Amino acid sequence: MGIRITGTGLFHPEHVITNEELVESLNAYVEQYNQDHAEQIAAGELEARRGSSAEFIEKASGVKRRYVVEKTGVLDPTRLRPRLEERSDDELSLQAEWGVIAAKQAMENAGVTAEDIDVVILACSNLQRAYPAVAIEIQTALGIQGYAYDMNVACSAATFGLKQAYDAIKSGARRVLLVNVELTSGHTDFRSRDCHFIFGDVATASIVENTETKTGFEILDTDLFTQFSNNIRNNFGFLNGSELTSRDDKQFRQDGRKVFKEVCPLVAKMISNQLEKNQIKPEQVKRFWLHQANQNMNELILKLVVGKEAAEADPSLVPIILDEFANTSSAGVIIALHRSAHEVNDGEYGVLCSFGAGYSVGSILVQKHVA
Repeated sequence: MGIRITGTGLFHPEHVITNEELVESLNAYVEQYNQDHAEQIAAGELEARRGSSAEFIEKASGVKRRYVVEKTGVLDPTRLRPRLEERSDDELSLQAEWGVIAAKQAMENAGVTAEDIDVVILACSNLQRAYPAVAIEIQTALGIQGYAYDMNVACSAATFGLKQAYDAIKSGARRVLLVNVELTSGHTDFRSRDCHFIFGDVATASIVENTETKTGFEILDTDLFTQFSNNIRNNFGFLNGSELTSRDDKQFRQDGRKVFKEVCPLVAKMISNQLEKNQIKPEQVKRFWLHQANQNMNELILKLVVGKEAAEADPSLVPIILDEFANTSSAGVIIALHRSAHEVNDGEYGVLCSFGAGYSVGSILVQKHVA
């Protein structure tokens, strides 16, 4: 028997925002802001805001477009955030709704029903509310017994969630439903040249179970690491209402240059050490499903793990989906797996590795089995 990922699911909204649309909105906001604050900017009391271009975004990140829950509010220079309506407590929450859609697809792909699942985990960066757990709402909507809980390890939440699923099965659970729903546009600062283009909205789900009769990816090893850093931060929380707060401090912000410099070698070292521990050479790994934050980061990590020549000879070693989806936080590695699992043959190895705020890094070594 082996603990395997036997099915995955993916849901994204229909609304798409291209780089060109996003830049047009940002530049209109910047022009108005700088005009309204011209005297303060001239006096050195405020910094002038900067506009951007579609070319800059693609060169800096590899992102070309993103799916969003609602686009008219995001593209309105006077609003620059999604335009959503609050649902009543009797209605299914938006995050649960998306999670249920992705979960049903994963369950169908794995050939399991609600009666087969014992645990539901919602692992993501952005939880719609503090409590009750959205995972329990998803569990109830699907008719699953057992227990459910939410967890947050920022962009590493999916790999950390796979570790929790693995441990739950080791402790007696039959199957675990892992859900990653990221409504990132709700915490993105669309006024910021450096951040406005990074994220997209999506939902993924995975079934993890103990089996030797189903096609899937057996989890061979898990490696988790955290180290505190302020270089990626979001201060949104329940104490905000009791504090003198500003919007600037309650949305995603990062020091991108420091993140790139510090995280890439850390991730590469963890993956290399994990492969060495399991006596697997880098050239034996068919796919590295890395966190979809930045194409340049993933290309550098691949070079550090497999060598520059091998990386440049076969860039498909690291599937890239962020050109279509942008950074979908925890869901990115699952999307990459979902889209390219068919490219891995029986007996071949893969690595799912996500990284983000914390710093946090989760690396999951898997092997494909065809039943």
